[in-house]
Amino acid sequence: MTKPIEVRNPRTGKFDYIILPPPPRLLVHQCNRARRAQTQWQQIGLSARIQALQQWQQAIVSERQQLTEALVGDTGRLSTSVLEIDTFLSTIKRWCRLAPELIGTSAKNTAIPFISLQQTSVPYPLVGVISPWNFPLLLSTIDTIPALLAGCAVIIKPSEIAPRFVAPLMTALNTVPDLRDVLSFAEGTGETGATLIENVDLVCFTGSVATGLKVAEAAAKRFIPAFLELGGKDPAIVLESADLELATSAILWGAVVNSGQSCLSIERIYVAEAIFEEFYHQLTVKAHSLQLAYPQVESGEIGPIIAEKQAAIINDHLLDAVAKGALIHCGGKVEEIDGGWWCRPTVITQVNHSMKIMTEETFGPIMPVMAFPTIQEAIYLANDSIYGLSAAVFAETEAEALAVAEHINAGAISINDAALSDIIQEGERNSFKFSGLGGSRMGAASIKRFLRKKAFLIKTDTNKDPWWFNNQ
Repeated sequence: MTKPIEVRNPRTGKFDYIILPPPPRLLVHQCNRARRAQTQWQQIGLSARIQALQQWQQAIVSERQQLTEALVGDTGRLSTSVLEIDTFLSTIKRWCRLAPELIGTSAKNTAIPFISLQQTSVPYPLVGVISPWNFPLLLSTIDTIPALLAGCAVIIKPSEIAPRFVAPLMTALNTVPDLRDVLSFAEGTGETGATLIENVDLVCFTGSVATGLKVAEAAAKRFIPAFLELGGKDPAIVLESADLELATSAILWGAVVNSGQSCLSIERIYVAEAIFEEFYHQLTVKAHSLQLAYPQVESGEIGPIIAEKQAAIINDHLLDAVAKGALIHCGGKVEEIDGGWWCRPTVITQVNHSMKIMTEETFGPIMPVMAFPTIQEAIYLANDSIYGLSAAVFAETEAEALAVAEHINAGAISINDAALSDIIQEGERNSFKFSGLGGSRMGAASIKRFLRKKAFLIKTDTNKDPWWFNNQ
């Protein structure tokens, strides 16, 4: 018998919500039921699947207030939750528009005149999605929507830190009979996730490198595909020609949106020596103007640290940097306020790569700024990391920025902006190094991850093939 899990409210520190993980035997039954329903889901065709997703979208719009309140309970922030819901709804709309162009059967001649080729694809029956707590709605559905349209059944294991959003989604889902049989949730800890991996045909995981390695190993033992998006330590390079007003505003947003709790956050900033002081002075002024979303959720832009364990990591990185000579210009500490953990936007200089704050994922509203003497040194510093998720480059011209961006080992690079992958889910990209594994979860290629290709090689005449045995 599994035990209930108490869920902490990030604003108050109180445990005010409970989830009940399914026993392994029940989760296995859930997987088997979803796999049986998938056959019918695939057979009804893409048009019917699109219609079902559109019906769910409309039902979610009707539950929007409840979904917003649930996400605020999960994360303690409002404006980013509103943006998260908007992005989720637009994702459904976009995939419903794109899917007919990307899924289908094609036929063509081969290099041999009497052999034709018919190309088709079939979905993996059951996909497991294991998602994190920082964007609980968006990151549990970013892989789910294309998988469903491809014809897969999906079971989502959300983070036990932020599971409140599931209830309003299920309320909306129960109004769409075709969809509710092939989409479900399994709440629980890592043990639930491990059981899920043992019973699906493909797994998508978003989370830490440490857990991602375990997921990859478990999937490899079962010989199933694993698509992993893991940590980031995303750099920004600001060249001497950059517009500092634009660069400081973009980097501030890219570094502290959602209180920096994003793998796509800017976590280290390299600035040309000639503009270094002016840059960090402007950044500090702008950072200092942002307020905590306290005492009310509408009071400011900076929400609480969602996961209590993350507050300890942020504090450790700050203490380590200061002990090694870093200078804090604003913010600089993790505060406990009425039970919640908070960190104001923090600008730090006199940093180097001996510090955790420049090499390990901080996942907080922290902006360490380091000067560079040459562009070659800036590129070296940006690539001096085990991560390679995304980056940003700022320069006067697009060509100047792109010339630098081409040498950065990262999958998505914003030019004269920051963290655009948080907003735009277009453009195919792969994670570099330990930031991930597998095909692009963005762009047209995303939906193709959930399909296995089949080729029908068809003989079109009754003559003997020239390679057959002569006496036959």
